[in-house]
Amino acid sequence: MSESTITIKGQTTVRQPIRDALHTEAGTKLQWNLMPDGTITVRAKTKSMLDLGGMLKAPKSKKVSVEDMNAWR
Repeated sequence: MSESTITIKGQTTVRQPIRDALHTEAGTKLQWNLMPDGTITVRAKTKSMLDLGGMLKAPKSKKVSVEDMNAWR
């Protein structure tokens, strides 16, 4: 277990073993979530939505036109 102290400015230090486990570097954003039972989870935001672009490949099946996709209109 790692421990830190919150400064008068509301800052804290994330210890090296935690930073290593999260694969963080300078500038990594941390997302803090307060759970209903009072516990807090912290996640490193290492990817943005833009990083996900191009991850999925188009299926090899028949291509669908825009008109067919908008058939409900």
